[in-house]
Amino acid sequence: MTTALSQDVLEQAFLSARTYNSFTPRQIDDETILKLYDLLRWGPTSMNCQPARYVFVRSAAAKERLTSTLAEGNIAKTMAAPLTVIVAKDTRFYEHLPSQFPHAENAQAMFADNEALAQTTAFRNSTLQGGYLIMAARLLGLDCGPMSGFDADKLDAAFFADGRWKANFLVNLGYGDPSGNHPRGPRLAFDEVAKIV
Repeated sequence: MTTALSQDVLEQAFLSARTYNSFTPRQIDDETILKLYDLLRWGPTSMNCQPARYVFVRSAAAKERLTSTLAEGNIAKTMAAPLTVIVAKDTRFYEHLPSQFPHAENAQAMFADNEALAQTTAFRNSTLQGGYLIMAARLLGLDCGPMSGFDADKLDAAFFADGRWKANFLVNLGYGDPSGNHPRGPRLAFDEVAKIV
């Protein structure tokens, strides 16, 4: 039986967590990146389709390629972040379904024969997996700055020239410097966004 987690965990994952615009100089090592993926990969996706793909942009050369794709307001903070993750979608994710969802014999053909369904599924589930990345990062003690301010066509050309992967959104990762935070924005109340029926 699953039990509720402690208040400390809830604070770290949600209640006290912030979107960070500034990070300390502390770097993120390969071991932490591997732990991050090993945790986030267990989040559920429809038909276990797992369409998200991740590029961990850390080197100066890769950061320079990323710079020209960013909105002006995102350049400085992204260049200063220890790591930026490109969360992308694999447009042919369904090629992995025979091994990842083997009990449905027609799963691959269902998407291969319906591009609209494939792309909707890829976008929805890669976005979901990007959310898992953010939560896993927070649980591992990292801070996050997710962004959508970039030119997707330029980014795809710079990083995904073969056209199979397509950028969804970006997440700066590191150990946050709270001096760069804006005042925390309010959240909508339950009655404004939800109904129990």
